[in-house]
Amino acid sequence: MGELRKIVVGVDGSAPSLAALQWAVDEAARSGACIDAVYAYAYPIVPAAHPAVVVVPTDRLEQEGRNILDVAIAGIEGAARASITPRVVQGVPGRVLAAEASDADLLVVGTRGHGGVKGLLLGSVSHHVTRHSPCPVVVVPAPDERHRGTAARAGEGAAAT
Repeated sequence: MGELRKIVVGVDGSAPSLAALQWAVDEAARSGACIDAVYAYAYPIVPAAHPAVVVVPTDRLEQEGRNILDVAIAGIEGAARASITPRVVQGVPGRVLAAEASDADLLVVGTRGHGGVKGLLLGSVSHHVTRHSPCPVVVVPAPDERHRGTAARAGEGAAAT
């Protein structure tokens, strides 16, 4: 894959994002790259019967993101030997990841996360970053999807397994 200095990986705690984090850690072990594990959150839209303002404290959302990253990193084989920087960023996940990858050599995401329709092979975040990332993208399937050959690298037009 060439010499990598920095890998950005999107993590939301879902099985595909954990597979993406494991893939990034394995690649970093081979290449010596550092990893930015990024959890992006957007303010939730809360429907109300009456016009209301619902305020969700930013610190609560950031803490939830830090907790998700801490648990995810702790559960990854080889993570203790990797140089991983956990980052919690407010914003739409696809846009945040594309922006965070501006100085990266590789962006890694799972096929889909906690949002969207569960039956889709490629989620909205992975679809967005494959179209808008400034660097190559690896989309890693969840372990139960690996036989479907859904891993793809943006810009190359070929499936990667």
